[in-house]
This record gives sequence, C-alpha cells and structure tokens, in this order.
Amino acid sequence: MICVGIARGRHRHVIAEHRHLADNGVGLVELRLDFIQGNVQVRRLLADRPCPAVVTCRRPADGGHWSRSEEERRLVLRTAIVEGADYVDLEDDIAGAVPRYGRTKRIVSHHDFTGTPADLDSLQRQMAALDADVVKIATMATCPEDNLRMLEMVRGAEIPTVGICMGEIGMPTRVLCGRFGSPFTYATFHEDRLLAPGQIGWRQMRDVYRYDSITPATKVYGVIADPVAHSYSPVVHNAALAEAGIDAVYLPFRVPAENLDEFLFEAHRWPLSGLSVTIPHKEAVLRHAQRSDEMVKAIGAANTLVFSADGPEAFNTDADAAVESLEATLRDHGHEGLVDVNAVNSALVLGAGGAARALAFGLKRRKIDVTVAARTVERAKRIAAEVGCKAVDWTARHRMPFGCVVNATPVGMHPNVNESPFEREHLRPYMVVFDTVYNPENTLLIKEARQAGCRIVTGVDMFVRQAAIQFQIWHDRPAPEKVMREALKRATASAKQPA
Repeated sequence: MICVGIARGRHRHVIAEHRHLADNGVGLVELRLDFIQGNVQVRRLLADRPCPAVVTCRRPADGGHWSRSEEERRLVLRTAIVEGADYVDLEDDIAGAVPRYGRTKRIVSHHDFTGTPADLDSLQRQMAALDADVVKIATMATCPEDNLRMLEMVRGAEIPTVGICMGEIGMPTRVLCGRFGSPFTYATFHEDRLLAPGQIGWRQMRDVYRYDSITPATKVYGVIADPVAHSYSPVVHNAALAEAGIDAVYLPFRVPAENLDEFLFEAHRWPLSGLSVTIPHKEAVLRHAQRSDEMVKAIGAANTLVFSADGPEAFNTDADAAVESLEATLRDHGHEGLVDVNAVNSALVLGAGGAARALAFGLKRRKIDVTVAARTVERAKRIAAEVGCKAVDWTARHRMPFGCVVNATPVGMHPNVNESPFEREHLRPYMVVFDTVYNPENTLLIKEARQAGCRIVTGVDMFVRQAAIQFQIWHDRPAPEKVMREALKRATASAKQPA
C-alpha cells in the first residue's frame, strides 16, 4: 500500500487533497499537521475522512515544519488519538510519554538525515518495545549497501516495519520495501513538493513502478549510473514490462564509482536479474563480466548486464541500435542499404565518450568511412586508434563534406536547448543528421537539419531501440517498441511543463 503525504497550510486544501486521493484509489494518507498555518483543527481534518489517515506532526529536527512549542505539538498528537485517528506517528524519543488510547494504532518512528546506523536490527527492536504497532525507520543512504541493510532489516522484523533510505541513493528502498515486508511505503502528493529527500510522487509510484503489484517473486532490473535521477530508462522499461505482463520492476540505482564493485558483488542480495549500464560505469563493469558479446569485446564497453548463476554477462546494444536507426531512416527514404554515394559512405561522429565509441564501431563495421571529432583531440585520437578510423580537431569538423553527421555529445540537451554542436551553414540536403540527444527529441541540431532538407534520426529512435534490444536480451521476447516510444515522449513532454 502507498501512503500519500498531504502537506498544506490550510485545512480546506488538506481535506480536498484527501478526498481527491481517496477518489483515485489511495487507501492511506499521511496528514502532515506541522504544515498547517495557525491553530490545528484536528477534529475537522479527521471528521468524515474518505480513507484512513496517519496523523504526523514533525519537528524540524525530524524533517518537519512545526514552529511552536513541543508541549503544543504533543497536545496535537494526543488530540488526534482522542479523535480516533487511524494511526498516529510518534518519534521514538517521545513514544513512551504518549500512552495508547482507543483504536488508534501507534507508528513509532526514527529519522536520521546524516546516515544509516550500523546496527539497524537493534534500533528496530528498541523501537518495537515502545508499544509499537508499526515501526518506521528512515535514514540517509550514503552508499548502496545501506539500502540492502535496510531492506534486510525489514524482512527480518517481527513487528511490521517500514524501512526507507532517503536521498537519491536510497530511492530503490521506497519501491522495494513492500517486497521485503513493509506494510506500506510513503509517497508525496506533488512531485514538486517533496516531504523527504528522495521521495517520489504517488502517481509515479503507482503508474510507473506499479508498487502494489510488486511481490517477493517480482524480478528486479534497473539502470546504474551516477547521477541517475535524470534517466528515463525506468519510464521506458516499466511501460514495456506492464504492456508485456511481465512480473518485474525496473529501478534507478545511483552507484558512485567507488561503490561499483561492492554493488555488483552484492547483486544476489536484491536479487538483480539485469542492469542497464551508463556513465560512468560502461567500462568498469567489464571486470565483473564472466562472458561478453562480440560488440563488447570490440568496443571495450557494455551497456547491459544479465545476471545468472554463472555470473554477469555483458552486452552492448548501443552500436546496433544506432545503425538500425540509421538504416530505418534510409529505408523510409527509399535506400536499400547504408552505402550510398550521396548519403552515408562517410560519417562524422562528434564526441569521445562511450556512445561515440559505440557509434564509431557500429558504423565502421558497416563499411562506413568514419571520422571522430572531439573538443579534446587526444580522446578523439584514442577512439580513432581503437576503431581504426580517422580523428580531427574539433575546429576542423566542418571542413569535409560528410554524408552523415552524428552528435554523440550532450550539446543541445535540456535545459541547454539553444546549443548545437554543428553549425547550421554547413548542413547540406544530402546529409543524414543523427542526434543521440533525446531530451528534447527536436534539438536545435535536428530542427536546423530538417530546415536544410536533411534526413534525420533522433535520439528517441536510438534510445528506444537500444532499450528494446535490452528487453529482448532479458526477457527473450520482442519489445513493445511503440509503447516504449510513447512512454518516453510523454515523460519528456511532462518534464518540460511548468510546476
């Protein structure tokens, strides 16, 4: 069950949001009374409530907004108990001073915004002894291992326990805590009004992650990166899983480089079935791979892992996705293959990262004459030596008439949408222009290329194709590409709407 937090300053707004949530199937809300302006009218908020409620009145030290005396705060909590609140949330240092009364259940909570205690089991037992119906522990994750310790504590608890790690690193615990035995998780009503670090909105929890469908049998996939909050992979893959009826969930895992080895060594504890891999881990994960496909061996980087009893297997879907996207564009324009004297017998790849290397390899394998250009010419030369192609200085990228221009840099990505890595006056109608940036899909480079009469390939094309190949690898069935594409476009469009 998802408990949705309501934090508004006026009583009528709290009541309206409570009713809206109940009308949309939410079965439990948290009324954050520390946000109420003026005198708190507990009876008014609880009378005729449309679904059960947790009453919480949090001090600043515990992440709350209460500005009056501690005596007044405790009076509010006791009043909520007398008025028959379904649950009242009591911090562990005051729970002993607030006795049980009536039918109200007691949530005994503990918050640590600096880290995650070493002995969570002992902390949980101490809190359970405070006449708790539910124990809630929320701590700041400082490394991915904190998540596993938290979830395993939840699984071993004798009294129902909500265990959540806060912050971007801790986000997976919010989605997976129910899988490990938590009676509910917490989400916020508004995406732009977070009540705790790393919290996500209830619609995303319900519609993207399908929280209420997750069971101990649900397989776990995800993307590892640092940072990872910007990734649209969870939106795309979870939409595909829902469409295909697969019992699995796909999560964002923020894994700092210094924690990568430990994270992969402990993959069986989640347990993980597969991972997408992106910056900065595409090369480093290879030291853990027991087997690698031919593209990984050629490129020296992986964007996909499969976990089995024999250990991780590494794949790279970027190169095939890029070439397939280019081929599809040419077919749509009447070409049967890649080699066309007026189109793509030559390609300029802009960038020197993992995506640029994969694209250069993929194009080179299709007999395209590839040139790499990057702001750091040494990095461009390194890729050129690995691929067996040419490299030029960034300032020389406009000097030769290439049949295809590929942007594998972040230039033009939201919010820097008025930037382009290739100057407009050098675009020609015979060119194919391929921009790997997918947010926005219509980058400045794509817009100017379209105006110049070029054939275009967008980052959405490549992103969806590489994700679809991952889906095929993991689930041994074709991916619902149309659903994935629509989910990505909805998510990127929604992200640009004003809050």
